[in-house]
Amino acid sequence: MEYKIMLIEDDASLAQLLSSHLDKYGYKPLLINDFENILNIFIETNPHLILIDINLPKYDGFYWCRKIRQISTIPIIFISARDSEMDQVMGIESGADDYITKPFYYDVVIAKIKSQLRRCYGEFAPDVLEERKIELEGLTLYPERPELHFSGNSIVLTKKEAVLAELLIRMSPRAVSRDMILEKLWDDQAFIDENTLNVNVARLRKKLQQIGIGDALETVRGYGYRLNVTWRKKG
Repeated sequence: MEYKIMLIEDDASLAQLLSSHLDKYGYKPLLINDFENILNIFIETNPHLILIDINLPKYDGFYWCRKIRQISTIPIIFISARDSEMDQVMGIESGADDYITKPFYYDVVIAKIKSQLRRCYGEFAPDVLEERKIELEGLTLYPERPELHFSGNSIVLTKKEAVLAELLIRMSPRAVSRDMILEKLWDDQAFIDENTLNVNVARLRKKLQQIGIGDALETVRGYGYRLNVTWRKKG
């Protein structure tokens, strides 16, 4: 399996050196040049791990780490010249899994990447021996990939979209309350605004349409959402 590593570093020469080293070890580096749309790029590319600097244009790495944590449990490693104890604490509290200070040894970076990938996707990952599969009338969700499949089409989901899809599929044809969805998707609902859930629902609705399922994700006013079977199983 070729793991995609998203590299968020505004020092172009360092980013290129890191990219070359990642490529040497068989990873697929994804270099970010647009530092104002990091979250959108993350959603579009769906990487397996993120290396991120703190000092970035406009918004810092702590900000982007928190944003990504709202929708994903992807491994995140900070790489930064800021070596104070407070910076490292802030990095971990922002949701990072590890923190590497510059200057660093490239082999140490690779070792930490391997460790996080094993934990999330490899030998130490939960349910690695038996992949879960959730089906509804030919629509199949693979939560651990995470992917949706239907009629020969497939699409990759974010972790939050996968949790939402699993809830809706399991509860169908019953509606799922907004409170239940918020509880499942976020540990602390106090920091989630109303629009965040709407965005995740809209993205899942769009992805369902992209694999051939339209008008299935219904908004139940004053309550929540329901997945209606508007398609029929083929074969």
